[in-house]
Amino acid sequence: MEALYMQTNSLIQETQQCFQRLNDTRFDSGEIEHDIQMKITTVNGNCDRLDVLLFKVPVAQRQNAKMRVDQLKYDIRHLQAALKLYQDKKQRRETELAERESLLNKRFTPNTETSIDIDYSLQHHNSMQNAHRGVDEMIWTGSNVLDGLRSQRETLKGARKRILDVGNTLGLSNQTMKMIERRLVEDKYVMYGGMFVTTVIICLIIYIWIL
Repeated sequence: MEALYMQTNSLIQETQQCFQRLNDTRFDSGEIEHDIQMKITTVNGNCDRLDVLLFKVPVAQRQNAKMRVDQLKYDIRHLQAALKLYQDKKQRRETELAERESLLNKRFTPNTETSIDIDYSLQHHNSMQNAHRGVDEMIWTGSNVLDGLRSQRETLKGARKRILDVGNTLGLSNQTMKMIERRLVEDKYVMYGGMFVTTVIICLIIYIWIL
């Protein structure tokens, strides 16, 4: 057991020395890493054998022998953790280098989604401009219609006055004059109704156009 213990302890010391050369650029890190892994595997196997041999050690010496074996196990676990940390760090570094190389060699192309968004925004802007022009034209048309209705109203007022004057001149009967006045009132209501309906239609068209 003592010989196996000394051999295992020597392997642990050699493994520690390998770690010191691992980051030295003068040595092949891949070969050293493989050597470390092999030594760790051998040490673990030796520790298992030492656990078996402990039962052959005299009882008086067994506790001390077990403490020495446990120390070997502790040291090798520490070295295993150090190797795992080194491998993870190495993997991250290689991944970063690969991503950087891929980014440098990547050929950028126009962003199709951005182009679609710009085209849609331009189309929406043009549609809004067309809608504004259409609303302006409808407002101008409605204004002209209202002006025409006002002109017709003034014309009807003038016609009513002339009819009354003619009626007085010709001596028309009161019943005839009332019929004429009633017709003028009806025409006035028709004019107001037409103005209201026209205004409602224009507002409705503007509302539908905006939506």
